[in-house]
Amino acid sequence: MKGKELRGYTLEDLKKKSQDLRSELFELRIQNISGSLENTSKIKAVRRDVARVETMINEKVNR
Repeated sequence: MKGKELRGYTLEDLKKKSQDLRSELFELRIQNISGSLENTSKIKAVRRDVARVETMINEKVNR
């Protein structure tokens, strides 16, 4: 997910996306602990996506 894509989203869409990504991150962490996660780099990618979405939320709120 790129920042350019996120700029077109509304504030409500960004908040929903943030919740979805955080729940996905939780599931990935559980899978990693249990040993069933094969691609551990997915955790890093989702963490960065969460940060991008939160940055866009802050940009829209602080305008």
